[in-house]
Amino acid sequence: MKSLSINETGLSAQIWNSAAQLDNISVINTQSLVPPGARAVIIAPHPGDEVVTCGGLLQLLSSLDHPLLLLSITDGSASHPGSRQWSEKRLSVFRPQESVEALRRLGLPMHSLKWVRGGFTDNALLNQQAQLTEFISRYLRPGDVVFSTWRNDSNDDHEAVGCASYEAARQVGATYYDVPVWAWHWPERDHALIPWERARKLRLDTWTVARKSHATHAYASQLKGEPAIGIAPMLPPVILERMRLPYEIVFI
Repeated sequence: MKSLSINETGLSAQIWNSAAQLDNISVINTQSLVPPGARAVIIAPHPGDEVVTCGGLLQLLSSLDHPLLLLSITDGSASHPGSRQWSEKRLSVFRPQESVEALRRLGLPMHSLKWVRGGFTDNALLNQQAQLTEFISRYLRPGDVVFSTWRNDSNDDHEAVGCASYEAARQVGATYYDVPVWAWHWPERDHALIPWERARKLRLDTWTVARKSHATHAYASQLKGEPAIGIAPMLPPVILERMRLPYEIVFI
């Protein structure tokens, strides 16, 4: 796995704000990604990943009345080890509540959204590949279009869930697409590690971007770290800045 370092100032030359290839990515529309009538399945390793990866896509699919399924693999309770303010017990309740508020801010129909929580322990998924694949495949069906974190995203949980999602989709006859998250924050010099030939750009209008940004701010527990015990924000300013881009990118 590639090592990751995020510059929280948002001013450094990272792939998301510096790579020349971004301007040349082919545009794809929602209907090409998810055919009419197909169900879209968003698989989030942690609460918040569903918005960071696909917050715009979720809005577009909802507006077209596509059936949606959200799988939350973990409850994100291990994000602040050693913290008194954000203990695992508190986070196990609080982070799913943050997701409810974030999805509400996206404008999704909460009364009809199918949402399954896996209950796996975060930061411990790398050695649970078989269990993850079995769990995910339980909820997939042929013809689904599945989106999850890129299988080379520089985060153990992201990569484990991406690999398990890919394998589960393959087994049941569903389509799988990778969505990069941390990879965009690699230094620009690492741009060659991105599979640009697989990248497709989904354009978002101003209101869709605004709702996505607003939804990201629902994750209060992730916006501030605890420097005294060495915990950095899970959603530092540089990621919040990237959420305002007028597009999302998937690897097909």
